[in-house]
Amino acid sequence: MRIIMLGPPGSGKGTQSNFITKKYNITKISIGDILRNAFKKNKNFQNYITKQINQGKLVADNIVYDLLKKRILKKDCKNGFLLDGFPRNLKQAYMLTKEKIHIEYVIELLVSTYVLKDRIKNRMIHVPSGRIYHTVYNPPKKLGFDDITGEILSIRKDDTNKILQLRLKEYKSNIQLLTKYYLKQSKKKYLKYFKINGNNNIQRINHEINIVLKKNN
Repeated sequence: MRIIMLGPPGSGKGTQSNFITKKYNITKISIGDILRNAFKKNKNFQNYITKQINQGKLVADNIVYDLLKKRILKKDCKNGFLLDGFPRNLKQAYMLTKEKIHIEYVIELLVSTYVLKDRIKNRMIHVPSGRIYHTVYNPPKKLGFDDITGEILSIRKDDTNKILQLRLKEYKSNIQLLTKYYLKQSKKKYLKYFKINGNNNIQRINHEINIVLKKNN
């Protein structure tokens, strides 16, 4: 099973991706996690990545794809994987196709701007694992601390309305082309495209995703 999760920042891609990969025993490949690892290991990336993220911009396509390709070649991806945060534009989608990395499912979360603003306002993250919490919609058992490790949660520097607007503008400029591309690909037998109402609560979204995957698997 090879899945792409699409959705604007704050749509819940990370949370839903964790549910899917656990249920179907496939590997989650988060571009955010890959970039964070590169950030830690290579000092040459640090200033560049920090600047791009803080300005709400995307990291260059060739850098992201080179890191992604190395990750996909690892043994734990042989039985399937889920891409969270890739592709973010048409060029990246073409890269996957060119490399003959066939995708079976594309799931797009549709979320209103009002809901996105509300979600990022009180969002917290456990940086080492990428687990995401929200004080209202997905609160940790102990406020401010990760459920699994007990470590302190952080607030992302780019979780501001100003940065959100920049990221949404970039996302909207790309998603229409991506949607058109994958809807065209879905006419072929090997790929299926689904749009899910991401305004719903976490459990409802997860339920709807499980329905389409179970029905079409």
